[in-house]
Amino acid sequence: MSGIAFTKGHGTENDFVVLPDPDAALDLTPERVAALCDRRRGLGADGVLRVVRWAKLAGDASVPEPVPGVEWFMDYRNGDGSVAEMCGNGVRVFARYLHERGWAPGGGLIGTRAGVRSATVGGGTGTGPSGGGGVAVDMGPVDIGPASVATLGTARFDGLALDVGNPHLACVVQADPAGLDLSVAPRFDPQVFPHGVNVEFVTPLAGPAAGGSVRMRVHERGVGETRACGTGTVAAVVAALRAAGHTAGDVEVQAPGGRLRVTVEAGDDERTGRTVLHGPAVLLATGEIDRGWWDAPA
Repeated sequence: MSGIAFTKGHGTENDFVVLPDPDAALDLTPERVAALCDRRRGLGADGVLRVVRWAKLAGDASVPEPVPGVEWFMDYRNGDGSVAEMCGNGVRVFARYLHERGWAPGGGLIGTRAGVRSATVGGGTGTGPSGGGGVAVDMGPVDIGPASVATLGTARFDGLALDVGNPHLACVVQADPAGLDLSVAPRFDPQVFPHGVNVEFVTPLAGPAAGGSVRMRVHERGVGETRACGTGTVAAVVAALRAAGHTAGDVEVQAPGGRLRVTVEAGDDERTGRTVLHGPAVLLATGEIDRGWWDAPA
């Protein structure tokens, strides 16, 4: 093989370039990531998932120390080239990729900058619209932060700060979120979110906590509006449940890119119990990136 191997995949149309790099041989610069994700001069994606053995990343200050028994690390980069802690749709696609390659059949434990996540892969090939039965990921507990505000133009939206391994501001809105203009990033309080934030706009919970539903849109830090966001989906459900007076539930979420489901176990005022994200993960193409382009992506 003379080029750089890649796979293209998506989870509810939140799409990624997957780069298999077991021995950490690739020089994955921010410029290369941004060029790869560009939808005109690159392959086009919301982010890059590098599939790498955790032990091979020793010395990388952005990566936690390896956890014994966890072989694979999801090195996730936003579409602008910046490093991100976690991606819920990405970890489902990552788990699907490991499953299809035979590197971790059925799922298993995956290292991320937000900690270890456990994934369970459904049956099938993962190339159809259902994602081969879907992937469920244990996203761990969500930390509940203070109330805060997102601003779009002159409109202010009350929200809740939530940590799903990465920062979120989830705003429960009465109006249809489809009417919001997310072509410009929502403004937020930098004292609450010094490293930026993903902002969700979610409808109030419809129906009971067990079996209810919400609709949402999201503006992702370092990307812009995406068709879905896995960690944002978890944040949106937690905010909608809390706004309805619940600390636990099982909720279906309709994002522009498709349907997901989030299970939230009971917690307290500061933290939820375990959360599980259920949704499709599709691998749609494989190929090689030209070596000359890789060496000079600009």
